[in-house]
Amino acid sequence: MKRYLYLKFIGAYAILAFLMFFVVESLGTELLTRRMVTQHAQDLYVEANRLSTAGARSYFSKTATLEDLYENLTVIAKVSGTTIRLIDASGTEILNTGRALSSSPRTIESFNYAAFGPQYYEIGDFFGQYDRDHLNVMVPVTSGLQTRGYLAVSQNMTLIDSAVRSMRTALLWVTLVNFLLSFVILVIFGISVYSPLRQIIAGARQFASGNFSHKISVSSRDEMGYLADSLNMMAVELQKNKDYQTKFISNISHDFRSPLTSIKGFTEAMMDGTIPPELYERYLKIISSEVVRLEKLTQSILTLNSADADKVVLNKTRFDINSMLRNTAAVFEGSCRRKKIGIDLVLTDDALFVEGDKEKIEQVIYNLLDNAIKFSDRGSRIKLETTLRRDKCYISVKDEGCGIPKDELPRIWDRFYKTDSSRGRDKTGTGLGLSIAKEIITAHGQTISVMSTENVGTEFVFSLDAR
Repeated sequence: MKRYLYLKFIGAYAILAFLMFFVVESLGTELLTRRMVTQHAQDLYVEANRLSTAGARSYFSKTATLEDLYENLTVIAKVSGTTIRLIDASGTEILNTGRALSSSPRTIESFNYAAFGPQYYEIGDFFGQYDRDHLNVMVPVTSGLQTRGYLAVSQNMTLIDSAVRSMRTALLWVTLVNFLLSFVILVIFGISVYSPLRQIIAGARQFASGNFSHKISVSSRDEMGYLADSLNMMAVELQKNKDYQTKFISNISHDFRSPLTSIKGFTEAMMDGTIPPELYERYLKIISSEVVRLEKLTQSILTLNSADADKVVLNKTRFDINSMLRNTAAVFEGSCRRKKIGIDLVLTDDALFVEGDKEKIEQVIYNLLDNAIKFSDRGSRIKLETTLRRDKCYISVKDEGCGIPKDELPRIWDRFYKTDSSRGRDKTGTGLGLSIAKEIITAHGQTISVMSTENVGTEFVFSLDAR
C-alpha cells in the first residue's frame, strides 16, 4: 500500500518548516532591526535631551567649563558606546568625545540641522563623518531663548546589527525547537492515527476479497476504533449473508433436484419400456404432482422476492378480516375433512375492518392455515381468532399439532428452513411459507410472533391496523 497520505503530511511539514525559517530569516530580521533601531533611537534621544539640558546648556551659559563638559560627556560616551558632539550653530565642532579636546576645532561641511526633517534620528554617515552607517540623534541646545548649538549622539550600527543577530539566532533556535516538537507530534500522529488507518485499509481490502474472517485489531477508543469496530461488525454480517446465500443455494438446489430427478427417472422409464403402458396413468399423476411442486416452489421464490420489505409495493385498502378468515377456512374444507380436523372461528363482531393489502394478507392467512393443517393430528381442532385492542386488530391461527422445538423457534422464519419434526409430514412444502408471511407483515409495518410447545401446539399471531 502506497503511503500517499503520510507523504503528504511529511511534505506539508517540510514546506511549512521552510516557510517559517524563511519568514524568520527575512521578515523577522527586518522587523527586529526596525524595532531595535527605534528603541535605541528613543533611548539616545532621551539621553541627548538630558545632556543638552544638564550639561551643554551650562557651557553656553558660562556656568561650566568646556573641560568639565568634555570629561563628563567622555565618560558617558564610553559607558553607552556612543560618540557625543557639541556643535555650534555654524556647524563647527566645539567638542567630540572621539577626539582629544586639544585638537583644533573643525567645521562639518554641509551641516544642516533641518536635514533630519521631522524625525529625531537618522541612519547614515552624519554629514560624511563616518565611513559606515551610524544611528545619529541630534537635539538643539538653547540658552536665553536662543539656539546656541546642537548636541549630537551617534552609535555604530554594528552594535545594533550584532544585537539583531543575537536575537535572530535565539528566534531561530526557538523556531527549531518548535518544529522538533511538532515533528514529535507528527510521529505520534503517525502511530496513533496513520497506523490504525493502514490496518483499517488492509482490513477493508481483505473484506473486499471475500475474507470476512479477518479482524481489524484497532482497540483505540476514538473515531478510528469506532470505524474498525463498525467494519468488523459489517464483516460478521457479510459472513452471515454469505453463509445464508450458500445455504439458500444448497436448499433450493435440493428442492429442485428431488422433483426433477423423479420426473426424469419416470419419463426415461416410460420411454425405454421399463414402465408398461398400463401403468402410465399412475406415473403421469406422479410426474404431474412433481411439476405442480416445482411450479409452487418457483412461485414462492418469486413471491418472496417481490415481498421484500424494501421493495414491495402495497395496495392498501379497507376490508373485512372476519370475512376473509371465513372464506379461507372454506377453501381448506376438503383437506380438513380428510384429516377429520375441525376449524373453530372465534371472531370479534360480525364484521371487523382493517387496512392492508388484501391479496397479500390473504396469502399470509393461507400459508399459516396450510401449515396448521399439515402439522395437526387427526381429529384435532384449529382455532382462527380475531381480537380488537384499541386501534389494532390481532389475528391468531392456533393448532393442536406437534409443536416446534424451543431452540428452533428463532429459525422458522429463515428461507427454506424446515424443522426436523416437519420433514416427515411436509412432503410438498417449500420452506418458504413463513418467510413470505414474515416479509409481508413486516412490509405493512406490523408484527408477527409465534408461541409453541412441543406435543401441545403452535399459535401464530400477527397485527393489522383496525379501521
